[in-house]
Amino acid sequence: MKVLISGGGTGGHIFPAVSIANALREKYPDCEILFVGAETRMEMERVPAAGYNIVGLPIRGFDRAHIWKNISVLIDLAKSMRKAKKIVREFQPDVAVGVGGYASGAAMKVAAKMGVPVLLQEQNGFAGVTNKLLKDDASKICVAYEGMEKFFPAEKIILTGNPVRQNLVGGSKDEALKEFGFTADKKILLIIGGSLGARTINNSVIAHLKEISESGVQVLWQTGKGYIEAARKATEPFMSERLVVTDFVARMDLAYAMADLVISRAGASSISELCLLGKPAILVPSPNVAEDHQTHNAMALVNKNAAVLVKDADAEQNMISTALQLITDETKLSELSKNVSLLAQRDSANRIADEVVKLIKTK
Repeated sequence: MKVLISGGGTGGHIFPAVSIANALREKYPDCEILFVGAETRMEMERVPAAGYNIVGLPIRGFDRAHIWKNISVLIDLAKSMRKAKKIVREFQPDVAVGVGGYASGAAMKVAAKMGVPVLLQEQNGFAGVTNKLLKDDASKICVAYEGMEKFFPAEKIILTGNPVRQNLVGGSKDEALKEFGFTADKKILLIIGGSLGARTINNSVIAHLKEISESGVQVLWQTGKGYIEAARKATEPFMSERLVVTDFVARMDLAYAMADLVISRAGASSISELCLLGKPAILVPSPNVAEDHQTHNAMALVNKNAAVLVKDADAEQNMISTALQLITDETKLSELSKNVSLLAQRDSANRIADEVVKLIKTK
């Protein structure tokens, strides 16, 4: 069995791709898996680190601000299509899996033209440009949200959810309290902005450190590498054992296990993790993403009373006050936890892997 997997550009694309590969390898240890990525993007490092071979295409995104610069982009696109054709011809995959991103567009289009069945995986509640362009080439489209018929043919859609990090499940609260030096008698707020951090979330915390310190709430604040120095400097007058500031949390399973409430961006992976773990959350969607898909992700939860939304533009004024009020409201926390758990799609990677194998058998 040979599987071609393509996509990347962000961790939100790369992690599901690797998870699907891992599930396939676990079910079928002898299967051959080859990744196709964009030469300049993070998948060229992340995928080999996960133990898989990857081939890069010279593909780039269009420069919408400087139209004249797109001549070279079109040349690279043509080169990428030729290279993708060569890869498919030489590897001869039984199936191709696209998870979004520039490279996925070229690889899946070529694979479909050469008679290879294509499965797409869409992580977000608002479909990405690449997957929308590929919808007619795909045999199946695995999605994480209901209502995706407005983007894709209904007969191709399978609701599988997004693969999440399996090591997040089963963290011990007692172990977490020891790890971070917190106590069981006070509420715990977890603030995360993704691995790179989130400027708005960090600035919103800094603006209200006095209120946080006076609230009695314990806070684990993950700033991201680029923001840690500013955060440490700002927290100096307010430091106590109730406030832990770090650029990176290695044991996210423990952080989630002890959190009574989470403040987070609304990326597809974060949303899936919150659903799986049943965590009440305040979502602050990033406005700096294609087609504002984080807001669509967040609203899928908010509309089912499974999360609270604070707009990025309102965060500095409202985020912390909303959190400090919500974290003491046991009824609301319980309601959010119950509702978000109902939205969880479990064992997603294995379910997607099963659909990949079905496509091969159908072929």
